[in-house]
Amino acid sequence: MIGDGHLQVQGKGQDEEHGCPTAARAATQDGSVDWSGRPCVRERSGGWFAGFLMLANQALMTFSVNCVGTNLVTFMAVVMRLDNADAANQANNWAGTTYIFSIVGALVSDSYWGRYKACTIFQLIFLAGLVELSIASHLFLARSCDFQPGQGRQEHCKPPTRAQSLIFYISIYQIALGNGAYQPAATTFGADQFDETDAGERKSKSAFFGYFFVANNLGGVLAVTAVAYMEDRGQWVLAFWISTTAALAGVILFALGTLRYRHFLSKGNTIVSVCQVVVAAIRKRHLKTPQQAQDLYEEDDAAVNKSNNGGRKMMMHTPDFRCLDKAAVVDHHNTDGGAPRRQPWSLCTVTQVEEFKCILRLVPIWLCSILFSTAYSQMSSVFIEQAQAMDASLWKLQIPAAAMGVFEIIGVTAFVFIYTFCIAKILCKVLSREPTELERMGIGLVISTLAMVTAAVVEQQRLKHMTGEASSSLTILWQIPQYVLIGASEVFMYVTMTEFFNDQLPEGLRSLGSAMSVASMSAGNFASSLLVTVVMAITTKGGKPGWIPQDLNHGHVDRFFFIIAALNAMDLLAYVVFAKRYRPAPAMIKPAQPAAGADENDGSPVGDI
Repeated sequence: MIGDGHLQVQGKGQDEEHGCPTAARAATQDGSVDWSGRPCVRERSGGWFAGFLMLANQALMTFSVNCVGTNLVTFMAVVMRLDNADAANQANNWAGTTYIFSIVGALVSDSYWGRYKACTIFQLIFLAGLVELSIASHLFLARSCDFQPGQGRQEHCKPPTRAQSLIFYISIYQIALGNGAYQPAATTFGADQFDETDAGERKSKSAFFGYFFVANNLGGVLAVTAVAYMEDRGQWVLAFWISTTAALAGVILFALGTLRYRHFLSKGNTIVSVCQVVVAAIRKRHLKTPQQAQDLYEEDDAAVNKSNNGGRKMMMHTPDFRCLDKAAVVDHHNTDGGAPRRQPWSLCTVTQVEEFKCILRLVPIWLCSILFSTAYSQMSSVFIEQAQAMDASLWKLQIPAAAMGVFEIIGVTAFVFIYTFCIAKILCKVLSREPTELERMGIGLVISTLAMVTAAVVEQQRLKHMTGEASSSLTILWQIPQYVLIGASEVFMYVTMTEFFNDQLPEGLRSLGSAMSVASMSAGNFASSLLVTVVMAITTKGGKPGWIPQDLNHGHVDRFFFIIAALNAMDLLAYVVFAKRYRPAPAMIKPAQPAAGADENDGSPVGDI
């Protein structure tokens, strides 16, 4: 049952109530179990029914967090009375912290609670934070701001008190914790609903990642259009309550699939396992590493089945990072009567070592994604400030600056389907294969560089058409290409990176893989904040206004965008080197299962590899 953070596997061959199989052929083969801890029946669990619930839940949760995050830079400038550079930094820091919490969510879901429980608890934390923000904003704005009908400008607000600021920051960072920690567990839990050992479900699983990002972006459509319009007119409290209602609906939808979901057993503490490998390798640094992999320590099939309820797979040895292999070398301290004796901090298994190697192989690829995320983060900060200094009128309608983000969403949605149904099929005919995941991520870096060059050119045109203080006659619609290009690059980079990391890590670390994708966004936001700080520190010397001043007409945001484009171009060169040197994850070996009714240690044949 699910209750204490993990599932307990019950015996096979029982009745079919709640999806329990009577025949092995009806069960999934990936080790997933149902709510009661029994092996899942394929037709009665998971699949697209559970997948669509997760997609709808993600759309609602994304809508909710975007109601807060998309226009947060405006809230910081108008209500919190910060200047442009500080408002951009605060928005980037909040977004970065949100993504950092994804690591927390991944480790907790993989190591302790399991993904279902992690999704449930973090969604409730997220919902509670939204309720707190809605109530606090009602009291806050009623006392500090006097917005005129249809207007929400900075001069209508008094600077907040220290207590008001403290309450506001506590609530938004609680939202950051709930949403950030929920995301990697949700991504992986949704993918868990498809059995990768089945050819049909494996294709569905690959498609799920693309549709997950479509849902992620479609959920933000209303947030960056209608809700952003309300926020620009000073209706922050109503916008936050709408966000809260959507989050509540998402939690209810998630709960509806409880008895249908497929679950995986938690595999133990990932951090502890990694530390054990490092400590054991350091302890044995003076030992010689064996030339043959069979001389390294690995638990036998019976031990693996007993300690992991038959759910864990062993990994084949690879020649990379040979210094870590010392952790699996058996010496006289690790033997008992001539037989190897497992000692977690001095003798690790080959599988433990290989799991750590899988993480290390992904680190260079992950590092190369940070500068991409720096470009991506401009949508929620400097792009919006650029739009606020442009002509936002369209006929008789005023377009909110944050609403331009809808074109990024359109770009993501369009390119997911364009790539799946057009580009991939054309390349299959021309190259006889689809581009690899690493090649697709490289394409994403190229497109993001073009997006930043486009943004810089738009800024140059805006400066040529400036009309007065912080304004320009250039229409805001000129921003459409940069948003669409960012959306297209997101398809090739973030969608592919999530799928790639999920595929390259063993089952017990896959939430960590999803978290690494999200953590790239975190690092990118902090890198953007640091870049803004450094640029302003250098360009404001001698009393100059700097490149990103309060009045952008006195600055050079175009040069800031060109710097990011140049950094992305250099990052692409490094990425190509790392991608060519990348070694795929080793093959997995499923331990043999004991014969039905036989004792695990009766000397029976060990089964297949």
